[in-house]
Amino acid sequence: MKTTFRRIAVLTLVWFCLFHARARGAAPQFHVIAFYTGKNDLAHISFVHEANQWFPQIAEHYGFTYDATDQWTNLNTAFLSRYQVVLFLDTRPDDSAQRKAFEQYMKNGGAWMGFHFAGFALTPSDFPQNWNWYHETFLGSGSYVGNTWRPTSAVLRVESHNHPATRELPETFRSSPNEWYKWSNDLRTNADIRILLSIDPSSFPLGTGPKPYEIWHSGYYPVVWSNKKYRMIYFNMGHNDMDYEHKTNKELSFTLTNDVQNKLIIDSLLWLGRGGKTTEPR
Repeated sequence: MKTTFRRIAVLTLVWFCLFHARARGAAPQFHVIAFYTGKNDLAHISFVHEANQWFPQIAEHYGFTYDATDQWTNLNTAFLSRYQVVLFLDTRPDDSAQRKAFEQYMKNGGAWMGFHFAGFALTPSDFPQNWNWYHETFLGSGSYVGNTWRPTSAVLRVESHNHPATRELPETFRSSPNEWYKWSNDLRTNADIRILLSIDPSSFPLGTGPKPYEIWHSGYYPVVWSNKKYRMIYFNMGHNDMDYEHKTNKELSFTLTNDVQNKLIIDSLLWLGRGGKTTEPR
């Protein structure tokens, strides 16, 4: 009897090893390209470095490929045709030809995931709101109008569990520390926008200041959403905490160290890459 069990155990181990060897040798399910600038704000640069270490590990585990580039000239039709998902880690393109290529990519069925500063637009600034399709139609958020400070963890509430990105999340969870944005447009009034997560009122007061307007005491703030007309998802997360005050520039927090938040990002990426549909009606 012991010999039989030993043989079964050995055969099971062999099968397990062969299965994983085949999985590793299998063709990738999809291909991801991440664009980044990595030059504006140390907190955003920190997140870019973190993301470019984390995503390759996730790609190996889930069977897709991950490439990253700071060459925005690659944002063209020929280059994008190699990839099923595009990520903007810390900003968006300024060149008109690159913008046109990205718009066509999305209208032709491509998929996109954006983080934090990829949604930023403020006129006047180095990143003005001069791309209406992206900020008004695609994201729907319009311009940036303010943020919390310091980067602070928030309790996030799932607005819709009937979506592949959120259906396995708890009703609420605590995020990694982040600088939270508010926007000129009320996303609740846009029929094309599906808000997936917002800041739960139990988070208030949110932020530590020192400026009073950097601390939020009330209000409605969406932080993750999708546009029903495109395969896309935006995360307001992506700003690590840095020690600016003591001029050490030491990283005090990281975005991708939160298991629940990471599951949200992974499930979102798998939904985008596999070409899945949401279960909610359009």
